[in-house]
Amino acid sequence: MKTWNFTQRAGSLFQFLMLLFMVSVAVFLLLELIPGDPVDALLPPDASPEQITAARDAYGLNDPLLQRYFSWMGGVLHGDFGRSYQTGVSVGESIMERLPVSLELALVSIILALVIAIPTAVWSAYRPGGIVDRVTTIISSAMLATPSFVLGIVLIFVFAMTLNIFPPMGWVPFSEDPIAHIEKLILPVVTLAASEIVLFIRILKGDMMTTLQQDHVLSARARGLPTWRILSGHALKQSSFSLVTVSGMVIGRLIGGTILVEAIFSLPGLGTLAINGIHSRDYVVVQAVVLVCAVGYILINALVDLTYPLLDPRVRKERTS
Repeated sequence: MKTWNFTQRAGSLFQFLMLLFMVSVAVFLLLELIPGDPVDALLPPDASPEQITAARDAYGLNDPLLQRYFSWMGGVLHGDFGRSYQTGVSVGESIMERLPVSLELALVSIILALVIAIPTAVWSAYRPGGIVDRVTTIISSAMLATPSFVLGIVLIFVFAMTLNIFPPMGWVPFSEDPIAHIEKLILPVVTLAASEIVLFIRILKGDMMTTLQQDHVLSARARGLPTWRILSGHALKQSSFSLVTVSGMVIGRLIGGTILVEAIFSLPGLGTLAINGIHSRDYVVVQAVVLVCAVGYILINALVDLTYPLLDPRVRKERTS
């Protein structure tokens, strides 16, 4: 049994490392295939061929493709993502400055979505066709038809421009002014959380309705256990597999997928950094942002997989048998 577990874990580790390697290759080659040259954005339009060649030599752009990849990957493994073509600033420092913004935005949005979605989905599954279920269905249909960037613009117009309750855009670090930080965080968080709430409710409600019809839940009802205990202890825990999986995927996606929201609310996150890098053909910045987001996505989903035995002991038994 121990030999099997060691082999299984070694195989999982090998697959994980191979996935990271393929991601790094894909990120590097993807930007290599994009038309255009970073040097074009650095030099004036009337630059001579000698100046272009000298600039490409200075940034190592004339080196063979494999040499550039291994040079870039060697730096990444040592925490060095290179320096921006435009500003000369360390890309790693820029990412570390902006990552907390995107990470906070994603995590707070997920927490808000789960806080609203879990009780709503549980009650809708317990009382299908009830008032909560009908209202949730109507709101969900409306939210599914509304893109995030449209919702963000509507929220700015209503709560910032018309009612003047929240500031329309910008960012204030928590260390400088906690109140202003929270005020500027509310609208972007609601914008991101809205669509995830609908997704979480639909997933958890469907699983809960199936679980509530299983024998052990019906037996708990027959024994006269309180409804709250049946829903939370017997049904919710077993129905959370899909929700946990999707939550992990959503967190990874939101860390690098908040580009439109960051642009609308002028937030200094990874999305804004990537957009600026694309506009200025600062490919080393774009490569670093995409790689960090991709690796974060993979790590989060790996951690999600480790939580399954905590939700259902049967998974732990299957893995150890």
